[in-house]
Amino acid sequence: MASISKTTSGSYRVQFFNTDGKRQSVFLGKITKHAAQTVAVRIDALVAAKMSGSPVDPETARWVATRETAMYERLAEVGLVPKREAATLGLFLDAYSALRADVKAGTLLAYSNVRRNLVDYFGESMPLRKITAGDGDAWQLHLINVEKLGENTVRRRGSIARQFFRHAQRKGLIDANPFDEVGGSVRANKARQYFITPAEAQAVLAACPDLEWRLLFALSRYGGLRCPSEHFGLTWADVDWERNRFLVRSPKTEHHVGCESRWVPIFPELKPLLAEAFESAAEGTIFIINRSRDTNTNLRTSLGRIIHRAGLKPWPKLWHNLRATRQTELAATYPLHVVCAWLGNKAAVAAEHYLQVTDDDYERASRSVCTTCAVNHENNETTGNDTKQPEHGIPVLLGDSQSFPIVPFYKVGPVGLEPTTKGL
Repeated sequence: MASISKTTSGSYRVQFFNTDGKRQSVFLGKITKHAAQTVAVRIDALVAAKMSGSPVDPETARWVATRETAMYERLAEVGLVPKREAATLGLFLDAYSALRADVKAGTLLAYSNVRRNLVDYFGESMPLRKITAGDGDAWQLHLINVEKLGENTVRRRGSIARQFFRHAQRKGLIDANPFDEVGGSVRANKARQYFITPAEAQAVLAACPDLEWRLLFALSRYGGLRCPSEHFGLTWADVDWERNRFLVRSPKTEHHVGCESRWVPIFPELKPLLAEAFESAAEGTIFIINRSRDTNTNLRTSLGRIIHRAGLKPWPKLWHNLRATRQTELAATYPLHVVCAWLGNKAAVAAEHYLQVTDDDYERASRSVCTTCAVNHENNETTGNDTKQPEHGIPVLLGDSQSFPIVPFYKVGPVGLEPTTKGL
């Protein structure tokens, strides 16, 4: 059984007999007696597990996993725990990417971009334990000031770096995550929002080289689909002509329960194009969009050329703003929860990243009259209210109520209202 003792310098140590019968000591430094006793209990559990060949109990395993480097190495020196592997940045990142065979190709591409940023800054052979929180901050500033990446790109890459090093922390390769304060959720950049007017949309449609390009554009502008993932998943079997709707599968949200797919109305702007594509499709055709199905195809560049051909200047975030424009239009007519169900996002996300205030909103507001508080100056009555102002200035209720003279005011005498009981 492990015992604790205090040295002349005031430090505690735990002594115990190892499985080979040798007496071993673990020096703990200047800690409290209670803390030293806790370590002794854990060492007893480690020795017992080692002697019996059984796994360490979960509570002790968690205690070991959360020990800082110095303490863990002391336990490793006496053979109670295996030595932690000394991982370098490049090897660790490669091993993590190989481990994540469960993610999509787009996610692996994002991982590779972050790996490149980390290795370019720190070097392939940098030990993970030498990267500090200050280094994480400096890396993020490097991406902004030297790499000239956008704010949201830096935030996304910081979040992925935090994910990498959280895995390293859970494996016991590092004690603390140097990227804990780096990254974060993507913020809306209002300066990059753009509303594509119906006239602009029609001009782009007219400039599209063929029917499939018109469908690609219209499915985002009028159907609110994410391009290209949701376009490429559409099949003719997904179109319910009788109920005027079509099924959209969403690779982006399929990992959320109930968000694998959604039904979208066949809006009037979409119906002629879908019908034309259906009539012209060869027999046995499965997918609605059959060209450019390679996910590496740069549809953004092609759309930019089409917009130039239409005589317009390409707007920021070409495909995203098509979808955002449609959500803004629909939200002006339908309840937001309905629109979000059609477009496959949440109200909070829509408000932050999609909904826009348009010039037409200002125009309509300048022409409208607030009926609740409009004043009819001719008869000096306030419309939309339940009161009127009679000549004497005292408001009275409208409707079936009647006016009565003001009740006279009488002062109560000294005996009050109740009959006197004096003399009873």
